[in-house]
Amino acid sequence: MRILPFLFLFLVLTGCKKEATSDVKEESTEKKDVVRFRESYRPQYHFTPPEKWMNDPNGLLFYKDTYHLFYQYYPEDIVWGPMHWGHATSKDLVSWEHQPIALYPDELGYIFSGSAVMDLDNTSGLGTKDNPPMVAIFTHHEPKGEKEGRNDFQYQSIAYSLDEGTTWTKYEGNPVIGNPTSIRDFRDPKVMWHKASQKWILTLVAGDHAKFYSSPDLKSWTYLSDFGKEKGAHGGVWECPDLFPLTVAGSDETKWVLLISMNPGAPNGGSGTQYFIGDFDGTSFTTTQKDIKWLDYGSDNYAGVTYNGLPDNDRTFIGWMSNWNYAQKTPTKNWRSAMTLSRKLTLHKNDAYYLKSYPVPAIEEYTYSSHTYDSITNNYSLTSENFNEMRIDFEIEGDLKDFEVKFSNIANDQLFLGYHKADHSFYVDRRKSGKTNFEPKFAEKVHVAPALNDGNGNTVFSIFMDASSLEFLVDQGATVMTEQLFPTQPYTAMTFTSKDHKMTQVRVSKMKRIWE
Repeated sequence: MRILPFLFLFLVLTGCKKEATSDVKEESTEKKDVVRFRESYRPQYHFTPPEKWMNDPNGLLFYKDTYHLFYQYYPEDIVWGPMHWGHATSKDLVSWEHQPIALYPDELGYIFSGSAVMDLDNTSGLGTKDNPPMVAIFTHHEPKGEKEGRNDFQYQSIAYSLDEGTTWTKYEGNPVIGNPTSIRDFRDPKVMWHKASQKWILTLVAGDHAKFYSSPDLKSWTYLSDFGKEKGAHGGVWECPDLFPLTVAGSDETKWVLLISMNPGAPNGGSGTQYFIGDFDGTSFTTTQKDIKWLDYGSDNYAGVTYNGLPDNDRTFIGWMSNWNYAQKTPTKNWRSAMTLSRKLTLHKNDAYYLKSYPVPAIEEYTYSSHTYDSITNNYSLTSENFNEMRIDFEIEGDLKDFEVKFSNIANDQLFLGYHKADHSFYVDRRKSGKTNFEPKFAEKVHVAPALNDGNGNTVFSIFMDASSLEFLVDQGATVMTEQLFPTQPYTAMTFTSKDHKMTQVRVSKMKRIWE
């Protein structure tokens, strides 16, 4: 085993950073947008809006080699307001191109969250077989009714595009699902094509549970069933459902997954996403699951959904990288909020079913200038000019015992993450990570996540750090913690501490910027 000498490591990492900084200066004279996207705390390899407010991802759809990301957007301010659908496209789920706003508020209300599908057989009659329509299904939120104290101010509508998402027409028969029983928080429709029944299936949420509907044409919907009034966590309002099949890794068994976001009531406070593993027969979703499962134990992965239009049993997920406890108060100026990295979801089984969530393979193409080390021992520090645009991969061998990784800078900002054997849990401590006083709930406690592994054998870790975010993933996403961070300066040192372990198979890499 060897460890690269400290001085050589410092020169390698800081030297590479100087080269990158030099490139940025040259390009910034050519592209004004590059300067704009160098704002303080602007993530450099995560999606952010060009300016103003963003929240939930919407309408995730893959068609003709293009990934479409729509999202909740308010173009007038950096706090929540009358919702639009913003729009961006990608060829690889990492780099994004901003597109014009897709959907604007109208006489029926604001454009809340929803989904999108390609109606390839033109079941809706809104296009043709040769030019099938892209159909968006969303919640209309009527603000006047809300202010008057009514409960029937949310209902479901559709819009369609015949030019692959460039321009949109609202359906003249909206809403397609009314709200005759006056259900408050009746929203966030996610639609899929169900092959077995040859119908469209729509899942939405109604306060504390999910509802399922079917349709032959995306316009006429029939209620099917409810799920969840006595299942799962109920500490807040249910939001942003997603229903899809996945094959259990290493088997021929297929199960159905139901994602449900909830605010508040997440395990570390505020917003979070739970999931259920069960069966769907075209009418009802059922599960024998007893425990509550969370997709991400960090505080900043909410309202995420998966892509329609991918091959069967292939699911890619994007979440909103924020939390309603403090989303409107984070210390950014011209824009607010980012998305998580695009993540592939896979289904696994040991004593029970569980999901893994890990960045899509294309992220490897954005990893560069990597340096590997056989091992790093107790109290050893690596240094760099900027750990906030980097990725660190490593392993810990054998029975997992206490360890800690600390990121720090000369301003004495300190971020800690690691493992506690006593309670078999991972943790992230951002209480001293930088700017935290914009909202007391941001740094009120250490965030913890129960470990899914048994603590034996080698454990693999990945850390993706961006300008204002951390994604900490264990065993290819069996445990995930996503957290926002606002250091006063970039972290320049990473220190490993453990009496029982060494970091092995260490790879420290820079990440390419997606806005250049």
